[in-house]
Amino acid sequence: MNAAVRAEPRSLSAYAGVLSENLARLVDKLCLVLLVALILDVWLGMLARTSFFPFPLTFTEELARYLMIWLALLAVSSAVSRRQHIGMLFVFELLPSQLHKPLLVGLDLLALAFFGFLFYYGLSFAGDGANRVTMIYGLSKFIPFASVPVATGLACVQILLSAVRDMSNEHAEPGSADVQGEE
Repeated sequence: MNAAVRAEPRSLSAYAGVLSENLARLVDKLCLVLLVALILDVWLGMLARTSFFPFPLTFTEELARYLMIWLALLAVSSAVSRRQHIGMLFVFELLPSQLHKPLLVGLDLLALAFFGFLFYYGLSFAGDGANRVTMIYGLSKFIPFASVPVATGLACVQILLSAVRDMSNEHAEPGSADVQGEE
């Protein structure tokens, strides 16, 4: 996106595009931090199982599992904002370009319903996690379980922002550069 559009969005579509892009960048940075933490945790777990590192660190396996869940679920909203889901791209390549925009609206509504459903039930899921404890240290499972409503809520926001952004774009197609307004 060019600097003029970033500085002053002229329309609701441009504003939604800037907001979507900024949110995706923030989530991407968070995913990068989670990935680095995951890699370091796995390395630490491997070292803890060797004779070189005599301290028993039993939390590393459990932490790696929860970091992986957060990482995978958060990455969904970034893919949604860029419309780069592999299944969506496959469907679009099969159909003529005249059907792309109506299909995009239909898929957005379907995805919004799906992620909205997961968000709604994920809230009670996370609430139930507050009453459960992890196997190793007896910590609350609220934080790992909260990944579901947080990630699906972000996906819903990105779907709405992407839909608003793409409604004024005549040639909006998943996976293409013009979805983001780039030239």
